[in-house]
Amino acid sequence: MNRIFLTIFALIFAFANAAFAQDILPLLVKKVKPSAVAIETFDSKGRTISRGSGFFIAPDQVITNRHVIERASSVVIHLNDGKKYPVSGVIAVDGEGDIAVLRVDLPGVFVQPLAITQQIPQEGESIVVIGNPFGLEGSISNGIVSAVRDFPGYGKIIQITAPISPGSSGSPVVNMSGQVIGVATLQAAEGQSLNFAVPSERIANLKIGELKSFDALRTESAENKRAAAERFYSQGLGQLSRDDYAKAAPLFEKAVALDPEYAEAWYQAGYAYGMLGKHDLALDASKKAAQLRPRWSETYINIGASNYALKNFDDAVKAYMQAARLNPYKAEIQLSLGLSLNKLGRTDEEILAYKRAIELKPDFAGAFEYLGAAYFKRRDFSLSASAFEQLKTYKPDAKTYNYLGESYFELGKLDESFEAFNSAVNFNPNFDQARFNLARTYLKMGDRDSAGVQYQILKNSQSEWADKLFVLINP
Repeated sequence: MNRIFLTIFALIFAFANAAFAQDILPLLVKKVKPSAVAIETFDSKGRTISRGSGFFIAPDQVITNRHVIERASSVVIHLNDGKKYPVSGVIAVDGEGDIAVLRVDLPGVFVQPLAITQQIPQEGESIVVIGNPFGLEGSISNGIVSAVRDFPGYGKIIQITAPISPGSSGSPVVNMSGQVIGVATLQAAEGQSLNFAVPSERIANLKIGELKSFDALRTESAENKRAAAERFYSQGLGQLSRDDYAKAAPLFEKAVALDPEYAEAWYQAGYAYGMLGKHDLALDASKKAAQLRPRWSETYINIGASNYALKNFDDAVKAYMQAARLNPYKAEIQLSLGLSLNKLGRTDEEILAYKRAIELKPDFAGAFEYLGAAYFKRRDFSLSASAFEQLKTYKPDAKTYNYLGESYFELGKLDESFEAFNSAVNFNPNFDQARFNLARTYLKMGDRDSAGVQYQILKNSQSEWADKLFVLINP
């Protein structure tokens, strides 16, 4: 009854939340929309090149996507009331984040800048994208934050469900409090539209510089290998945010072809190839990243992972040890190091790696699991039982109880092993190994009939464990 009540309550709360968001949406749009602008760019002959959106972050500063203005000779903004103003130039650019800050002089006009929060939004949080293509009816879309992805060497990318219409690239993505959480980005890559948001923390990290004309920016971008490479890098990250590694890898390859000194692009290429199972290519790319940024621990994590996949376990150990030296506070590095040491049979060192991982992250279930297995392999059954008892707190499943039961069985603690194996079978009745172990314990306790019942269950399911158990029952 309580469970039904809680379920109903949760549904009511969810519907109420959605209804609340819809109720405040008109007020939110009314508040934010005047601070959003349409952006029109022109070539040297005054012909329109592109259209996009932006928003005020200061009375004389508008932010938009870099790709909206990168080919322009001149730019004009359209306010919500239909008035137009020329843009003086660019005062900040984040090529990887695909954002730029424009300087705009509005004589006698004040537009309220939007409030920006650097707080990363929660998945499921309601958001609104407010574009303003040319002061017509505007472009309003709402949705939720579907995911927040973190990419080493770049930072976070926000996935949103709100669609971004053409001309609204550069729009503010705001939360229900009217705070900007990101800049909406719509890019075309590999024949596909990439729709995501660049977190507002990148806005806060922009360094405002001297005013630069659009012609100067265009010339600089054409002559700067990194500027051209950043476009492909940004598109590659958009594909990574969708876990589309097959489309991401070629984009990073294009980035490093334009700028071979681009360590972050080499790193992401290595990561994408690794996820595709192309470990030779992944290793080559990651090594290039490490040569360019030898103090970056993430590159050695990639190198370790590729070597592990290629069964180069000595090289994997060396890579993870280097990663740990550069970043001694990341528990996952110690776990990966332990797994590599396991493949070399260096059990004592393996155990130390898992213990260091647990020191860094006391609730690290994976480290407890492998630590217990390493102790079991070394026949330190008391220590393996202790590790698996701790694992129960964080991962109380059939596999954990089976591990625990095997340790107690080896210690001759039959009551404890019986309880653990019985719990494992209760968690997962189809876990044949645990059922075999339960039958072993029955036999050890002198209960041959109960062991026979387990044998019949295994036999009926045509499990390979049935034959093993038959030999024990009928030696």
